Amino acid sequence: MTDGAVGRMPGLLLRIEGAAALAGAVFAYGQLGSSWWLFAGLLLLPDISMLGYLINLRIGATSYNLAHTYAAPALLAAAGVAIPALLPLAAIWAAHIGMDRTVGYGLKYPDAFKHTHLSRF
Repeated sequence: MTDGAVGRMPGLLLRIEGAAALAGAVFAYGQLGSSWWLFAGLLLLPDISMLGYLINLRIGATSYNLAHTYAAPALLAAAGVAIPALLPLAAIWAAHIGMDRTVGYGLKYPDAFKHTHLSRF
Protein backbone atom coordinates (compact mmCIF):
# COMPACT_ATOMS: atom_id res chain seq x y z
CA MET A 1 0.00 0.00 0.00
CA THR A 2 1.17 3.51 -0.67
CA ASP A 3 1.44 6.09 2.08
CA GLY A 4 -1.66 7.81 0.67
CA ALA A 5 -3.70 4.61 0.80
CA VAL A 6 -2.56 3.89 4.36
CA GLY A 7 -3.46 7.44 5.36
CA ARG A 8 -7.00 6.98 4.04
CA MET A 9 -7.49 3.61 5.73
CA PRO A 10 -8.92 4.87 9.07
CA GLY A 11 -11.50 7.00 7.27
CA LEU A 12 -12.49 4.06 5.07
CA LEU A 13 -12.80 1.76 8.06
CA LEU A 14 -14.95 4.31 9.89
CA ARG A 15 -17.23 4.58 6.84
CA ILE A 16 -17.54 0.78 6.66
CA GLU A 17 -18.30 0.76 10.38
CA GLY A 18 -21.00 3.38 9.76
CA ALA A 19 -22.52 1.24 7.00
CA ALA A 20 -22.58 -1.75 9.36
CA ALA A 21 -24.27 0.34 12.05
CA LEU A 22 -26.81 1.62 9.52
CA ALA A 23 -27.60 -1.91 8.35
CA GLY A 24 -27.88 -3.18 11.92
CA ALA A 25 -30.15 -0.32 12.97
CA VAL A 26 -32.42 -0.76 9.94
CA PHE A 27 -32.59 -4.49 10.60
CA ALA A 28 -33.40 -3.89 14.28
CA TYR A 29 -36.07 -1.37 13.32
CA GLY A 30 -37.64 -3.90 10.97
CA GLN A 31 -37.74 -6.48 13.75
CA LEU A 32 -39.56 -4.03 16.01
CA GLY A 33 -42.47 -3.87 13.58
CA SER A 34 -42.86 -0.09 13.65
CA SER A 35 -44.09 2.02 10.76
CA TRP A 36 -41.64 2.68 7.97
CA TRP A 37 -43.36 6.04 7.58
CA LEU A 38 -42.20 6.88 11.10
CA PHE A 39 -38.68 5.81 10.13
CA ALA A 40 -38.69 8.00 7.02
CA GLY A 41 -40.23 10.92 8.88
CA LEU A 42 -37.72 10.93 11.72
CA LEU A 43 -34.53 9.81 9.98
CA LEU A 44 -33.18 13.33 9.52
CA LEU A 45 -34.41 14.70 12.87
CA PRO A 46 -30.97 14.63 14.56
CA ASP A 47 -29.77 17.21 12.04
CA ILE A 48 -31.80 19.83 13.91
CA SER A 49 -28.75 19.89 16.17
CA MET A 50 -26.95 21.89 13.47
CA LEU A 51 -28.99 24.91 14.53
CA GLY A 52 -26.37 25.41 17.24
CA TYR A 53 -24.10 26.71 14.49
CA LEU A 54 -26.36 29.75 14.29
CA ILE A 55 -24.94 30.74 17.69
CA ASN A 56 -21.26 29.93 17.14
CA LEU A 57 -18.87 27.15 16.10
CA ARG A 58 -18.29 25.79 19.60
CA ILE A 59 -21.99 25.49 20.47
CA GLY A 60 -22.73 24.14 16.99
CA ALA A 61 -20.05 21.45 17.26
CA THR A 62 -21.19 20.52 20.77
CA SER A 63 -24.88 20.24 19.88
CA TYR A 64 -24.08 18.36 16.65
CA ASN A 65 -21.75 15.93 18.41
CA LEU A 66 -24.23 15.22 21.22
CA ALA A 67 -26.84 14.29 18.62
CA HIS A 68 -24.39 12.30 16.48
CA THR A 69 -22.68 9.99 18.91
CA TYR A 70 -23.83 6.40 19.30
CA ALA A 71 -23.96 6.85 23.09
CA ALA A 72 -27.19 8.86 22.82
CA PRO A 73 -29.31 6.25 20.97
CA ALA A 74 -27.70 3.55 23.13
CA LEU A 75 -29.00 5.32 26.25
CA LEU A 76 -32.40 5.69 24.61
CA ALA A 77 -32.40 1.97 23.79
CA ALA A 78 -31.50 1.18 27.41
CA ALA A 79 -34.49 3.25 28.51
CA GLY A 80 -36.49 1.27 25.96
CA VAL A 81 -36.16 -1.78 28.20
CA ALA A 82 -38.59 -0.04 30.56
CA ILE A 83 -40.47 1.89 27.88
CA PRO A 84 -40.56 -0.25 24.70
CA ALA A 85 -41.96 2.59 22.58
CA LEU A 86 -38.49 4.19 22.74
CA LEU A 87 -36.78 1.29 20.96
CA PRO A 88 -37.86 2.27 17.42
CA LEU A 89 -36.69 5.83 18.09
CA ALA A 90 -33.29 4.55 19.23
CA ALA A 91 -33.00 2.45 16.06
CA ILE A 92 -33.89 5.42 13.85
CA TRP A 93 -31.34 7.59 15.65
CA ALA A 94 -28.61 4.97 15.30
CA ALA A 95 -29.50 4.54 11.62
CA HIS A 96 -29.11 8.28 11.10
CA ILE A 97 -25.66 8.29 12.66
CA GLY A 98 -24.63 5.24 10.63
CA MET A 99 -25.90 6.89 7.46
CA ASP A 100 -23.93 10.05 8.21
CA ARG A 101 -20.74 8.10 8.92
CA THR A 102 -21.17 6.07 5.74
CA VAL A 103 -21.20 9.18 3.57
CA GLY A 104 -18.33 10.78 5.49
CA TYR A 105 -19.99 13.10 8.00
CA GLY A 106 -18.13 12.81 11.27
CA LEU A 107 -18.07 14.36 14.69
CA LYS A 108 -17.16 18.05 14.51
CA TYR A 109 -14.22 19.95 15.88
CA PRO A 110 -15.11 23.46 17.10
CA ASP A 111 -12.81 25.30 14.67
CA ALA A 112 -14.79 24.69 11.46
CA PHE A 113 -17.93 22.83 10.38
CA LYS A 114 -16.05 20.70 7.85
CA HIS A 115 -13.29 19.70 10.30
CA THR A 116 -14.42 16.26 11.48
CA HIS A 117 -12.97 13.07 12.88
CA LEU A 118 -13.39 11.56 9.40
CA SER A 119 -11.63 14.27 7.45
CA ARG A 120 -8.48 16.26 7.63
CA PHE A 121 -9.02 19.97 7.45
